[in-house]
Amino acid sequence: MDALYKNIEAYSHQNEGVWIHLESKDAVLEAAKALVTKYPDKAALPPLFGVPFSVKDSLDIAGLPTTTACPPLTHIATASSPVYEKVVAEGALFVGKTNLDQLATGLTGCRSPYGRPHSVFDARYISGGSSSGNAVGVGARLVSFSVATDTAGSGRVPAGFNGVVGFKPTRGLLSTVGLVPACLSLDCIALIAATVADARTLWQLAEAHDPRDRYAKPTLAVDRHVNSIGPQARAFRFGIPPPSALAVCAPVYRRKFHEAVRALQAVGGTLTAIDWAPFEKAGRLLYDGTFVSERLASLPDDWLDRNREHLHPVIAELFGRVVARQSTAVQAYRDLQDKALYTRQAEHVFEYSAKGVDVVVVPTTPTHWTIEQVLADPIGKNSVLGVSSIL
Repeated sequence: MDALYKNIEAYSHQNEGVWIHLESKDAVLEAAKALVTKYPDKAALPPLFGVPFSVKDSLDIAGLPTTTACPPLTHIATASSPVYEKVVAEGALFVGKTNLDQLATGLTGCRSPYGRPHSVFDARYISGGSSSGNAVGVGARLVSFSVATDTAGSGRVPAGFNGVVGFKPTRGLLSTVGLVPACLSLDCIALIAATVADARTLWQLAEAHDPRDRYAKPTLAVDRHVNSIGPQARAFRFGIPPPSALAVCAPVYRRKFHEAVRALQAVGGTLTAIDWAPFEKAGRLLYDGTFVSERLASLPDDWLDRNREHLHPVIAELFGRVVARQSTAVQAYRDLQDKALYTRQAEHVFEYSAKGVDVVVVPTTPTHWTIEQVLADPIGKNSVLGVSSIL
């Protein structure tokens, strides 16, 4: 941990805006010493013994401020996120809370009053968001994994831009208790790690039914036959978007996606035609429908008027657009009905039949913008990034 903090200090001069709260080195060293004392038998260590990790600053940790990169919303947590508690119980060492696009609204990493991190590969390019600090911290090897969130790509997009793995489990498998909502009915905890195997281990350790989470799924035995841990028990079928949907991808992204398709075929996957319409319509529903209003639904009615001056200019503009829509309850119910329809249609894509597939593979994003490009067109460029990530 002493060596790690030297790396963190050195990297802070290369890439600002990774952290909102960083634990002191002395505090982390004390936690490390306590672990060594607690587990004297080196043959019986917990699976995450001494592994450093970070947490997105929209998740509560008891005794620390939760800012969501929005000072007016800052509060001191009295209890910790269950996922945080689980990984700490398995021996992980907490290093700090990471930066994010304000109110977890954005896919660029350019919307925080706490700094603007960039991709670990090139200072000209965006880090991605909203879990910007999470992905940069793992990509720069400042921590081994990070507990983030993903509502519409917030965990997968920055992971892709920083060469790490962003895993979004199905909503309700990891508890969202202790999370400041972005869109309460759609929010998911995401796990960012260096490898697929690490992400899978974290998922298995953190997954549990939490009756306090209103969207928690019941405990069921699920056959997860498509995985990353070796040869499959049987051949698998997979689907991809049609060429018309992939046309939004930059040429290099389109080429790399085709390489991924060929790799899946090489390990036994059969490319199968699918009905893409429910996925495309669901994507438009999230950004163009009334669901965007849910970003304000968890806040007091007069909150925006009272705090507009404290918001990042792009966030204030986005919320202003939401209010200007004047969405009605009738429109919201129609969107909920459409969501149920598209969900049922998507279930048919995955059904156990001659036409069903095991997995649908999509590009994480269609391109990688520079910071300069995003600052020149912050809302437009962000929207393009959401085309694939909403899936």
